[in-house]
Amino acid sequence: MSDCLFCKIVAGDIPSTKVYEDGNVYAFRDINPQAPTHILVVPKTHVASLDDVTAENSALAARCLEAIPKIAAAEGLANGYRVISNVGDDAGQTVRHLHFHILGGRPMGERLV
Repeated sequence: MSDCLFCKIVAGDIPSTKVYEDGNVYAFRDINPQAPTHILVVPKTHVASLDDVTAENSALAARCLEAIPKIAAAEGLANGYRVISNVGDDAGQTVRHLHFHILGGRPMGERLV
C-alpha cells in the first residue's frame, strides 16, 4: 500500500534501525520503545492485521513468527520476551500493517507491557 508507514519503511523510503531482514520479513527498533528491547517484526508484503490473515497469506505471518526467536536470541533475550500483535482500534493498533512487537530486556511480570 502506497500510504502505509510500514510499507514505506520496508521499501527504504522512511529510515529505520533494522535488526533483521530476509526475503519475507523486516524487523526494526520501535521509535517509542516500551521496554529496553522493543522491536517490530513485519511481513514485507502488506497485510493489514491478524484479522486479514487467510489461507492464501498465512505463510507471511508464519515467517514472522519463525523470525522472532532468531531476533530475540540475537538481542540476548535469554531470560524471555513478550510478543504482542494489536488488532484494531480497541487494541491500540495504530499502523494498519500486520506487525509483532518483541518486548524484552527486563522482567515484565504479569502486566501486559
